Amino acid sequence: MSRRQSSRSIVANPVLVGAVTTLVVVIAVFLAYNANNGLPFVPTRQLKVELPNGAALLPGNDVRAGGFRIGIVEDMKPVRLDSGVVGAEAVLKIDKKVGEIPRDSIVTIRPRSVLGLKYVEIARGRSEETFKEGDTLPVSQSKLPVELDQLYNIFDKPTRDASQENLRGFGNTLTGRGVSLNRTIEEFPRFLTHLEPVMSTLGNPSTGLGTFFKELGDAARVVAPVAQRYSHSFTAGADTFEAWSRSPESLKETISRSVPSLDAGIRSFPVQRPFLRDFARFSRALSRAAAELPRTLPRITPTLRIGIPVLRRTPPVNLELAKTFTSMEELFESPGTGQALRGLVATANTLNPTLRFVGPYITVCNYFNYAWTNTADHLTEPDPTGTSQRTLLNQAPRQDNSPGSLGAARPANGENVISGTPAHLHVNLYTAAVDRQGNADCESGQRGYVRRLNTFGDPRNNIVTDPHIPGNQGPTFTGRARVLPGQTFSRAPTQGPPMLPEFDP
Repeated sequence: MSRRQSSRSIVANPVLVGAVTTLVVVIAVFLAYNANNGLPFVPTRQLKVELPNGAALLPGNDVRAGGFRIGIVEDMKPVRLDSGVVGAEAVLKIDKKVGEIPRDSIVTIRPRSVLGLKYVEIARGRSEETFKEGDTLPVSQSKLPVELDQLYNIFDKPTRDASQENLRGFGNTLTGRGVSLNRTIEEFPRFLTHLEPVMSTLGNPSTGLGTFFKELGDAARVVAPVAQRYSHSFTAGADTFEAWSRSPESLKETISRSVPSLDAGIRSFPVQRPFLRDFARFSRALSRAAAELPRTLPRITPTLRIGIPVLRRTPPVNLELAKTFTSMEELFESPGTGQALRGLVATANTLNPTLRFVGPYITVCNYFNYAWTNTADHLTEPDPTGTSQRTLLNQAPRQDNSPGSLGAARPANGENVISGTPAHLHVNLYTAAVDRQGNADCESGQRGYVRRLNTFGDPRNNIVTDPHIPGNQGPTFTGRARVLPGQTFSRAPTQGPPMLPEFDP
């Protein structure tokens, strides 16, 4: 019973209730006031962030990641950055429950409301390295948004005046043109349909539109000093553009075919740079020679006039020459080429003296053709199956000491010592084709029977055995008077035992 009374007395006491209420309110106000600096008894870690400027960031602003609050801004102070300019350093207090912050994370200062309230957004990276307690995130990993006041700053007085003038001009433009506007709105969907692939192409990174405008700016900067001279070129070019407008199909075809050419130029220009550098050095070296051209051109002009037609015919020759060089290279790299060349040298050493001796028999006396003419006649005897060789059986003559007799020592129809019958033999070997001066001396087939031309034989035998008959016999019926100009020749064989001087007059 006494306990109930004591409980009633505590609740019923207005002073005690007021004191407790006041204490609760004070604690709540204290906690609310210090909420900007973090709730008590919540473990945190400190991270410093370098910023290009303060961006109106204040202590107590939120720090968010993925839209969730993970900490607050504890402090802001000016610092000098590594670049030498003055920036800001924000000290962040981050709850430990969100885990470690990767080293490649990005910090962005974003507006929280149109009234200028800001918060810090952390885009977590993927690096395995993390920031330690008190580490500093560099300014290169922080971003500042464009503020509304910065956006509004573009509307200064000249801009506002120009906007008013534009509005006035737009009003004058649209006044009384309702029909045209309706027609434009009607055609606009079709225009956008065709515009979409164009914009897709221009927006593609491979188009290089950004690089194009950058290079266009560089080109304008380079051309600026000579703008006055170029103005005349553009004035004169108006005539050219006017001619283009008369044939739009030709212009369209030219533009469509220019794309592959430009692509090829993009690929080839980097390759041409070393050549262009060398060509620039060559041009500088050639400038002194060019200074001499006014004096030397009158002498060079006739040479150029003759050489130009020759050079025009050179490319086909060069193409064939390149194939020849390729074939020669393959030939020289072949393992058997050296052996073949050595064999060719040996063949030339053997063949050259033979050709020098045999050549006049063909080129001067025409014996080669005569031999084939007689051969054709030799193979014309008709037989039951076609033709056969014309041959006769040669028998030894019936005489004393006949070639058909054992131990014969006399020529056919040779003189019989007992009966005194004269001998007949016409077998002169290695008859001449030319004399030592190259004049025709075609002895074979040029004479009849020659008597007693037997230097070492019995003078009673009417036989011819000497190789060369004295005097020149001249050419054959279809032969030449002498050897061809430039042809080397030899009257006697240059290989084997030499001929006796008395046999080679």
